[in-house]
Amino acid sequence: MPSYDVIIIGGGVIGSAIARELTRYRLSVGVLEKESDVCTQTSGRNTGMLHAGFLYKTGSLKAQCAVEGNLEFDAVAKELDVPFKRTGKLIVGFTEEHRERLLTMIERGKANGVPGMELIDRKRMDEIDPSAGGNFAIYCPTSGILDPFLYTIALAENAVQNGAAYHLYTKVTGHEVLADGTHLLHTDGKGDFTCRWVINSAGLHSAEISEMLGIPGYKIQPVKGEYFVLDKKAGVYAKIPVYPAPTPKNTFDTHATPTVDGNVLVGPNSFNVDDGEDYSVRQVGMDGLQESGARMFKHMKRDYYIRTFAGARPKRVDPETGEIQDFLIERRDEVPGVINLVGIESPGLTSALPIARRVVKLLEEKESLTPNPSFNPVRRGIRRFHGLSAEEQAELIRENPDYGEIVCRCETVTRAEIIAAIHNPLGVCTVNGIKVRTRASMGRCQGGYCETRITALIREELGKAVPDVRLGSGDSYMFTGYVREGEQA
Repeated sequence: MPSYDVIIIGGGVIGSAIARELTRYRLSVGVLEKESDVCTQTSGRNTGMLHAGFLYKTGSLKAQCAVEGNLEFDAVAKELDVPFKRTGKLIVGFTEEHRERLLTMIERGKANGVPGMELIDRKRMDEIDPSAGGNFAIYCPTSGILDPFLYTIALAENAVQNGAAYHLYTKVTGHEVLADGTHLLHTDGKGDFTCRWVINSAGLHSAEISEMLGIPGYKIQPVKGEYFVLDKKAGVYAKIPVYPAPTPKNTFDTHATPTVDGNVLVGPNSFNVDDGEDYSVRQVGMDGLQESGARMFKHMKRDYYIRTFAGARPKRVDPETGEIQDFLIERRDEVPGVINLVGIESPGLTSALPIARRVVKLLEEKESLTPNPSFNPVRRGIRRFHGLSAEEQAELIRENPDYGEIVCRCETVTRAEIIAAIHNPLGVCTVNGIKVRTRASMGRCQGGYCETRITALIREELGKAVPDVRLGSGDSYMFTGYVREGEQA
């Protein structure tokens, strides 16, 4: 039976940030993740914004962690070798009512410690990004964009490189406290685990896990958002994220956000759902995004649509009033050995490491932690062929001929990159796992050319039979069997 000092339930961006921070100390750390990868749900299904921290109530954990995470991210991105652009952000307005809300937002930003926010006119907007809608706007220079997949993966890989152990496809189904105070966690099909400390970082399921661990009373309301992904042909017009003026309830409607790889995301809309893991999209929702997105981004054309997707934010709400609550990070003396995180939604991506440091602090209040002298914060990602100069590409091919074979033509992803992704430190071996590590199948044809080649490489490198290769989590098998009777794997 595997046993650890600390087990983290949930391996998304928050759980992986916690795992990385805990490996700074002499602790054995295990992560139990029910999905096939660390970025299949909320951590990967979002806009990829590095938030500045002006939207959140002054003094709240959301505001504190967002500002802290924003200011340190240049150094973090360099350490973890993840793509990041500090683009700034425009929050645009059309009416005098919008202007008043934007001025209120600037004052809140100043109170929260967000530097450099200013109200600008249309002329200044055109200098920054002429494709943005609106008559005037807030310009916030500290906002940025990142790849949420690669950031989550980088945190997890760095945690593994420093000694943490990840257990994928491992869903926690039950919990007991043994006579000596040890926590016993039951899982679905992966046996039992024991630990001295258990940390709840289960995202959409954090209220359920909280109750399982002995802390009932919390409610998570999944709030779903749908998106369009626009081709890179649209991305040449998008210089900066463009958001609308906030609603009277201090939330944002549809926005247009360039990605670090040159696409544009338009969305999300926002509506409550019962099932936070239903990632289907609705025609009525996409029709609404077309209309509202065009107000933010002047080049919102159907010719540019290449994909839709949806995500859900795990909002903690008051069980009686439904009012949205702040992040919850707690340790209770009456429930020993448990650190509980509930309702970690946006700006969770920006706040991941600040949240993780607060978790470590709660642990340090109960026991002395010894620094790990071999901890290394530096992680190197897969070398990307696309974007290199012709001379650099030629040198890579001389060093490794697999860089000379293009597997994904849309994104110029090579055989060498696919093979490196297949042998990733987390052991992820799905087609989607390769996709988020290399961008293979993220281009215009959305895998029409390369998915079969990726499947073949997974087979070759890992010795898997064709029917065992999956697209992603669950029973998402690429194939159900062989066409010809008697064909071998």
